[in-house]
Amino acid sequence: MAKHGKKYLEAAKLINSEATYEPSEAVELVKKAATAKFDETVEAAVRLGVDPRKQDQAVRGVVVLPHGTGKTQRVLVFAKGDKAKEAEAAGADFVGDQDMINKIQQGWFEFDVCVATPDMMSEVGKLGRLLGGKGLMPNPKAGTVTFDVAKAVQEIKAGKIEYRLDKAGQIHAPIGKVSFDAAQLNENLKALIDALNRAKPAAAKGVYLKGIAVSSTMGPSARVNTAVYR
Repeated sequence: MAKHGKKYLEAAKLINSEATYEPSEAVELVKKAATAKFDETVEAAVRLGVDPRKQDQAVRGVVVLPHGTGKTQRVLVFAKGDKAKEAEAAGADFVGDQDMINKIQQGWFEFDVCVATPDMMSEVGKLGRLLGGKGLMPNPKAGTVTFDVAKAVQEIKAGKIEYRLDKAGQIHAPIGKVSFDAAQLNENLKALIDALNRAKPAAAKGVYLKGIAVSSTMGPSARVNTAVYR
């Protein structure tokens, strides 16, 4: 079992690990239990009633959180000509084509999200091992392979996140920072759960939302009443 420090153990007393809370109460407790000296990320962990081994029960998509994540995303766009200019005008941090590909091949990774126009993917695909291993490869399902680069950049900057089912049948996603007020965290959580409900696979049987918990980076988690979202 993991050993926790005194601060964590004191914070854990604020939350009953056997209880389930209404969403607004859960995020309030997580805020109170956050004791780190930095602005911790608040994360939601959602357990879904799907079989992650089956392709027809995969759950993956994107959602724009109404209040963002609290983190400024550095966006790299692979594009040429007018599309490169559109990306720059939309606020992309880095824009280029072969020059950026060469830079990454030399070990540069000072960005958080990659966007690429479809005509660039034959070249960007050569970075598969480098970008794929870090979860940075542009993907049409995530809206990061598109000719509408301006919209893609604006949505990412506004708080768009990607969610993806892991091998344990769970989704882990940030919903903001401890410095957010409880209403903002609650609304971001609702936006995420609404997106997951819309993404429910047709092949999924039985209870879909099996469990929801919220926690801060260094703090204990609070279980959320799933009935609110069904």
